[in-house]
Amino acid sequence: MNRKDFIKISSVFAASAVMPFSNVFASQAPLRVGLIGANGMGWSNLNALLKNTPVQCTALCDVDERVLEKRVAELAERGIHVRTFESHQEMLAADLVDIVIIATPDHWHCLQLVDAVKAGKHVYVEKPIGNSVEECEVMVKAVENSSSIVQVGQWQRSQQHFRDAIDFVHSGKLGKIRNVKAWSYVDWKTTIQPQPDGPVPAGVNYDRWLGPAKTRPFNPNRFHFEFRWFWDYAGGLMTDWGVHMLDYALLGMKVSDPLSVMAAGGKYADPNGASETPDTMRVVYGFEDFNIEWEQALGIGLGPYGRNHGVAFIGNNGTLVLNRNGWEVIPEKDKMEAVALQEPKDSGLDIHMENFVQAIQRKDAKLLNAPIQVGAHIAVFSQLGNIAYRTGEKLYWDHRRRKFTDRKANDYLAAKYHNGYKIPKV
Repeated sequence: MNRKDFIKISSVFAASAVMPFSNVFASQAPLRVGLIGANGMGWSNLNALLKNTPVQCTALCDVDERVLEKRVAELAERGIHVRTFESHQEMLAADLVDIVIIATPDHWHCLQLVDAVKAGKHVYVEKPIGNSVEECEVMVKAVENSSSIVQVGQWQRSQQHFRDAIDFVHSGKLGKIRNVKAWSYVDWKTTIQPQPDGPVPAGVNYDRWLGPAKTRPFNPNRFHFEFRWFWDYAGGLMTDWGVHMLDYALLGMKVSDPLSVMAAGGKYADPNGASETPDTMRVVYGFEDFNIEWEQALGIGLGPYGRNHGVAFIGNNGTLVLNRNGWEVIPEKDKMEAVALQEPKDSGLDIHMENFVQAIQRKDAKLLNAPIQVGAHIAVFSQLGNIAYRTGEKLYWDHRRRKFTDRKANDYLAAKYHNGYKIPKV
């Protein structure tokens, strides 16, 4: 059952090869890009996309004037002049862009992506693509009903050493794999301390930032980078890092949906911290004859196998450990040969953007390394783990009905919109 369903999700992995791009776009017409959410990863995405010859930045959109002023000045130093917007709808209506990068907090992704594809734009959307299972399903339908090319920010899907590692897993040399571990131990980030509510910073449209999220007084702990630790806007480390590492756990095992999921964790590092999402958590996804485990911890860097992030395929003959720094094989006694660390030789984000531009220029979504279906599936898979944590129950997933067998758990599948916003109809 699970292995058959996997084919639908992972066919792109086998079909899309990392192709040479040198000067292939030089004679193509310009592609105008607008960035929504100009901080952090959005800025990194834009700069990677601009390395492709036909791409020109023409617009920036953000609710924080300070961010816009900073980015406009940085682009101007490079001879790039753009128009700025506070509203993504106004940017889309201005007929200035062909491509939209969505790098806003997770709770805005669904609305902005649906608006963009309805406006006929191509989209690069950050992971996780949505903040609920319902949003992910809506986003897939919106893209499939459009002619837009949509790439998700699962850029490891384009990096060669990740592909090589999965090829080794599929070779069978590890023997029977009965457990897979994926993890993120974040020592560069500690828990956040409570702060009083306060005035909205000058130049920030806070109502616009909240959008469909519940109205609350402004608090710096919930703004910019820290938003990811609150359920209103995101899903903590599980949806921030889990979507990367668990994606490869599924690829390696050629499966899609679990039979069961259970979780345990909490605010163990700092019970009095301001965040809502757990700083420590373990999730176990049950399959027919193996488990996939997820581990997360804030403030600790020494994770499994001495790595702060990764995925490990534990077989009878040996264990393959994979992360952004490379992959290696550790033998089980003398049952197989060791494989020394295979380090990366390319930039996953750069290749991911090249792949995106190629698909646009050739008008072929099948070329994408991380299409919307891939991004939606792993976002949902990660949400299942968070829901198990929030309910405190071992849950059973009916993959055909896309529901749990537990009615109360199904309440967490729906998007919770406020302030007059509605989940888009597609």
